[in-house]
Amino acid sequence: MHSPPRGLVYAIYYTALAAISVPVNLVAIVILSRGRCGLSRCITYYLVSMAVTDLLVIITAVLLNRIPGIYFPGSFLFITPVCSLSIALINASRDSSVWLTVTFTFDRFVAICCQKLKTKFCTEKTAAVVVGVVFGLGCLTNIPWYFIHEPIYIINNVPWYCSKRDIRYTSLAWTAFDWTDHLLTPCFPFFLILLFNALTIRHIFLSSRVRRRLRTHSNGENQRDPEMKNRRNSIILLFAISSSFILLWIPYVLQFIFERFLKNYIIKGFSDPKFILQESANMLQLLSCCTNTFIYAVTQSKFRKQLSNMMHHPLNLICKFKPFSYSGARQNVGKGAKLVQPPGIDFGIGHDSDKPSPADPAKSSLLKSRVSEQLSLFAIALEKSSNSANIDAMYSFSPSATPSAFTNGSPF
Repeated sequence: MHSPPRGLVYAIYYTALAAISVPVNLVAIVILSRGRCGLSRCITYYLVSMAVTDLLVIITAVLLNRIPGIYFPGSFLFITPVCSLSIALINASRDSSVWLTVTFTFDRFVAICCQKLKTKFCTEKTAAVVVGVVFGLGCLTNIPWYFIHEPIYIINNVPWYCSKRDIRYTSLAWTAFDWTDHLLTPCFPFFLILLFNALTIRHIFLSSRVRRRLRTHSNGENQRDPEMKNRRNSIILLFAISSSFILLWIPYVLQFIFERFLKNYIIKGFSDPKFILQESANMLQLLSCCTNTFIYAVTQSKFRKQLSNMMHHPLNLICKFKPFSYSGARQNVGKGAKLVQPPGIDFGIGHDSDKPSPADPAKSSLLKSRVSEQLSLFAIALEKSSNSANIDAMYSFSPSATPSAFTNGSPF
């Protein structure tokens, strides 16, 4: 990727992309890791690893590159060694994300079209090994990106910013590396994804036709086939992910071809049409890192259910903690004084069980006599108290505390 752009449109886009992509991918990782979406452990491994790599792309390319370049252009992130490391990490996470999409497509192709190979390849252990290999190769193949840059400025012996060395355009080795990098990501994955999807579609049409005939011949009527329903759900998920990947990466491939075959490809500024094309391709490429979760929500009913449960869980916790309300009797005593029922003293009022109904005068008179009796006792207590002006202070201490403890200023 080139130097971070500046402008209101880019600032709004990358800020919104980071604000949406980070929580979206975290939610996908949490929901898929719980294994309650009706997917096999093999598929879950691939989907979780894809969400992790998408999150790493957003962190390295947006949070540590684009946004600091827009809002903090002079930060330490643009010291040449740090900048070179950031570019290498961006390419490593990007390549891992792309090739995990390819491996997921191949896994579904094997599961549907190659029944003999399915028992050996489509397993949890194989998926873990494949994911680890993809991560490792993604890091190893992008190490040269760290050494291809040089500083633009050197201020107080500190190198700042990253610029590609001229040797990249003159050296045969660097030219070969650049072409290989773009062919492996994403040109070759494009071809593989289209190939596997085409073979999968062909196999599904043929097998579904034969299976429908057999079920109609045996049962005498066309009934629903649960096996075909599961295949259809899996295929919808596969095609949605593959189609989203291809559509959002096509501008990046076209921009690379345009750059390589156009002479004097020099970007003169942020308003240059070549820069706008290049940055638009990068924007769509980064957008592909947050679309998978929305695809899961649209195509997978159990994922939607788990997402709904996750969103309702905090609300359920809040509803469990109801505020504590102490319903005590409040009556006027003297001039403006309020009778507040303290802990440990029962006035016999203020409870729903003691409220008389209008049709029960006997209970009402009994309640009035109880209230009068309690009020008389409380009035006597007020007269004997030396601090009758503050009724609440009489009951602010613990019944188990001794007078000497309150004299010392601490009840303990």
